[in-house]
Amino acid sequence: MGAVKEALRRPLGHFTERTLAGLAIVLGAGAGFGVLLVLVRTRWSPLYDVDHGVAAWLNELVAPHGPLVTVLNALTDLGGRAVIVWLVSVAVIGLLIRRQGRLAVFLIVTGVGALVLDPALKTLVDRLRPEVEVPIGTYAGDSFPSGHALGSMVAYGALLLVFLPAMSRRWRKPAIGLVAVVVFLIGLTRIALGVHFVSDVLGAWLLGAAWLGVTAYAFQLWRLERGRPVPALSEGLEPEAAHDVAPAPDEAHLLPHPRAAVFELIVGWVLILGALYGFGMFVSYHAGGTFFATLDTDVPRWFAEHRTPGRDDFSHWWSKVGDTHAILLITLVFCPIVLAVWRRWRPVLFVALTMFGELSLFLASAAAVDRPRPPVGNLDGPMPTSSFPSGHIAATLCVWVAIAVIVFPRTDRWWRWLFVAAAVVMPTGVAVSRMYRGMHHPTDFMGAIILTALWIGLLYWVIRPNEDVREGNQPSIESEDVHTLDDELAKASRSD
Repeated sequence: MGAVKEALRRPLGHFTERTLAGLAIVLGAGAGFGVLLVLVRTRWSPLYDVDHGVAAWLNELVAPHGPLVTVLNALTDLGGRAVIVWLVSVAVIGLLIRRQGRLAVFLIVTGVGALVLDPALKTLVDRLRPEVEVPIGTYAGDSFPSGHALGSMVAYGALLLVFLPAMSRRWRKPAIGLVAVVVFLIGLTRIALGVHFVSDVLGAWLLGAAWLGVTAYAFQLWRLERGRPVPALSEGLEPEAAHDVAPAPDEAHLLPHPRAAVFELIVGWVLILGALYGFGMFVSYHAGGTFFATLDTDVPRWFAEHRTPGRDDFSHWWSKVGDTHAILLITLVFCPIVLAVWRRWRPVLFVALTMFGELSLFLASAAAVDRPRPPVGNLDGPMPTSSFPSGHIAATLCVWVAIAVIVFPRTDRWWRWLFVAAAVVMPTGVAVSRMYRGMHHPTDFMGAIILTALWIGLLYWVIRPNEDVREGNQPSIESEDVHTLDDELAKASRSD
């Protein structure tokens, strides 16, 4: 009995010694935030002067430089709610697929806590945003604390703690340093853009550190109560989960002949651009009296004659399916899920190159052909690119065909046909909407088909995205077990 008690005391002693300094830091961060909150709420004069003085100085320094403002806005978006929610959501889904429900719960609880603390404290303090001479940043709501600074501190810190075990020891310190730099830069951009005071950002950092420390400490206590060793936070939350949280730990190499593949893709890209240029120039300027000319004249005119307010609205929203934001969102959700399920980078590389090639081929061919829009009312107004080929249609075709190419051979379940159907229905709907709105000719649609068929065909031949399936690779979660993913969250909240 004494031996058992001693065995239980030993991990508790190690835990106490190891976390005493960490607890002091957490308590110090919490106390620092409390003091700063009181000073802001009471409008302490020295702090007021520093906040407003720095805001005015930075606005005078930054506002005249447009490129610098663009860079600051790009950096600040890394702490925006859209990016943070996407990162955490994708990570949670991946952890559930890998059956790491405890880590998923940690991310959910930590993230939700930050989402609750930010608006609650903003309402409590009710502090106005800085009033600068030249407004250069957009904002909504109150000022204290900075939501971007708080969200980035909590989200990036939590993700680092979860995925740190997947990194080799030599990369852990650089990863910690990188996260610290990103969080610092996000906070700095909020001040430089004139949307937050210095104290808003400092308060957010202190609150974020305190909240992240509390949740990490609670996670370690949970491990201790179940008799598991409690590692130092520099080792991550669960070092034994290193294999499961690593993106593709079993992949020895990405491509067998990477140099040859690069040259094949470059040569193929040039030849495809040539084919698009040739077809585009023909249908744009040399197809008079042919079937193509009749088609490009009659179809846009017919759509224009049959417009109604209801159809205008419907076509507007269907066109959005093929815009940059929708395609990027689909890609950024699909690729991490594929990586989590099949533990291979090659399918992700296939999809990424598909979209990069589509964008570059579209921009190059559109600039070279420089085709005018159809001579009917253009419901979307002037566009920065020419008519041939359709970027919306090409992007929709490429993303859904690439997804179908990846998914179809990897499962025998009936729902794989849904992806094949999407590869037909989604681009067809976008094509009809774009022609209805007077933005494209039918041959622009044909150009998008040529681009998709040639580019994806080339990538499939060079990358061979499903080679791992042929070699016998099995998914981390079987298709018939997909409906059980929600159970991982319930299991994580129960004792072993």
